[in-house]
Amino acid sequence: MAATVEIPLVGGSADGQLVTVELDPNDRPPLTHHHVGSGGLAEADIYELESIDAQAQQWCYRWRGQAV
Repeated sequence: MAATVEIPLVGGSADGQLVTVELDPNDRPPLTHHHVGSGGLAEADIYELESIDAQAQQWCYRWRGQAV
């Protein structure tokens, strides 16, 4: 079973929520997260991984816009 981590979403409609993601073999989370709202994937908010503290492996997903 892969290791998981909770990462906060910053900005956009899901600001302040946490998402649980699986880490890859190098202990890194996915580079993007698509937060699906009531409109489905066509209106999903796109979040991009951002390092908060590389030494402590702390990240956030920062809002970049809506999928179109």
